[in-house]
Amino acid sequence: MNRLVFSNILRFLAVVLIQVLVMNKINFYGFLNPYIYILFILLLPFETPGWLLLLLSFFTGLTVDIFSGTLGLNAASSVFLGFVRPMVIKFVGEKPEYDITTQPQLQQMGLKWFIAYALLMIFAHHLFLNMLDVFSFDEFWQTLLRVIVSTLFTFIFIMLYEYIFAPKKDKK
Repeated sequence: MNRLVFSNILRFLAVVLIQVLVMNKINFYGFLNPYIYILFILLLPFETPGWLLLLLSFFTGLTVDIFSGTLGLNAASSVFLGFVRPMVIKFVGEKPEYDITTQPQLQQMGLKWFIAYALLMIFAHHLFLNMLDVFSFDEFWQTLLRVIVSTLFTFIFIMLYEYIFAPKKDKK
């Protein structure tokens, strides 16, 4: 269990640093904004208590907000992501038998399950973040395009992480 906590602390530090130092600098005409920091929330163990999930989500988003100057947008979006995570996990499909340390990773859950899970979670986060940022339906189609492009770009980075840095286990 201590190894799991240590790996999650390292993941938190890594994704926040990557977000603040690299990803926040990527902005292609306002349409391409990758948010790699949500990977921390996506990969928390299945058995993370709801209160802890929301607290970690808030802390993750707040940390990014502090370094980005976004005044709570990421904190609110991260809490929303933590809130919908159990529902998305149920929607994507039943989890196989697992122990308390099982994380929703590609290597543990399989390609189809992980793609559905990651895309739904990323889309939910980006939709909430962008709608909160715009706070209007006047530019709905432009906002939706921004959400879709950013979702796909973030998904590519998350899949790269899963294939390059995630521990190798038997694929299902």
